[in-house]
Amino acid sequence: MGSSLKLFTIRDIDIKLHITFPLILVWAGLQFGLLAGSLSSAFFGVVAVTLLFVLVTLHELGHSFAAQHYGVPVKQIVLTPLGGVAQLNEMPEDPLQELVIASAGPAVNVVAALLMGGVILFGGIELGNPLAVLTGAAGFSLSTLFVYVFIYNIVLAVFNLLPAFPMDGGRILRALLALRLEYSRATSIAATIGRGFAVLMGLYGLFNGGIFLILIAAFIFFGAGQEAGMVRMRNKLRGVRVSQVYQQRIHTLTLDSTVQQAANLMLYTGQRNFPVVDEGDELVGFLSSETLEHALRNSVPHAPIARFMRADIVPVSRDDDLFDVQKRMATEALSAIPVAEGGRLVGLVTERSLGELLRLLDIAPNAMLRGQSAYGR
Repeated sequence: MGSSLKLFTIRDIDIKLHITFPLILVWAGLQFGLLAGSLSSAFFGVVAVTLLFVLVTLHELGHSFAAQHYGVPVKQIVLTPLGGVAQLNEMPEDPLQELVIASAGPAVNVVAALLMGGVILFGGIELGNPLAVLTGAAGFSLSTLFVYVFIYNIVLAVFNLLPAFPMDGGRILRALLALRLEYSRATSIAATIGRGFAVLMGLYGLFNGGIFLILIAAFIFFGAGQEAGMVRMRNKLRGVRVSQVYQQRIHTLTLDSTVQQAANLMLYTGQRNFPVVDEGDELVGFLSSETLEHALRNSVPHAPIARFMRADIVPVSRDDDLFDVQKRMATEALSAIPVAEGGRLVGLVTERSLGELLRLLDIAPNAMLRGQSAYGR
């Protein structure tokens, strides 16, 4: 996620706050302040929600550490007003591994609940009226704050365990189904159940004025569809190699090319992304259509494209799996990616070529011979 502020790093995992995160603190202050009619109650709300997000961070770290145990890289954890998101590079298809990773987050909440429950039990803290505590009507005190966080930690664990994919409970459900069913079928069932929960949750929020519940329902509904779509795409592209779809006849630029020349070439050929090569056809950079448009808006037309090209894009090879390439393009927000062998440019994979392939596979699933290149290699 872009537009996030890095807080710190744990085991190579960046913990970040999304720029919209302060909205939840403002909402908490207003909610508790209006309910109890005092500044102390508003302060209670801000502090309580902040502590809850500490637990959310620990929850996401549970997922992340379990993923790292299985060799799955974790890019970052981003905290948003709707909760936390641990961005794993991929979710393993092994059902047992996914079961452990999905269960690790709620397990952290369970351990926290047991520890906090022990403090309440042996520390002489009164639970009091849970409803008064949750609404802030019980007033502001350290004991009330502790009980509030304790109760909502349990709510967080239970809520995450609902079988509403892509939440933890939905992922646990998919993992259990995948022990007996084909992975895509298990995903489809879990996603359908998740969308059903999302509709019910959204209707409840709509008729009871729960705006955050409606937002969470929308997140679940679209997240379930996105996950199901990704698994379908993985199945379609599995075994298809870059060599079967990449474009070989492409236009390139050199380090001496100007912004205006690149724009003219785009208009003349219809090609929107340009590899930059040296005299030996070795790849030295890449100019995307977005970067070119930015250069046209902010620079003189005769500026060299070397000032704007990206030199950090690692090319793919003809033998790479196309699903991995598509996933990387999505992660890096690339509309095209160069193909190279031994450092020399040989072609380009584009979103358009991927889209045409997916449409072809929808019409004729066996149209591509898996793993066979365009050269019969």
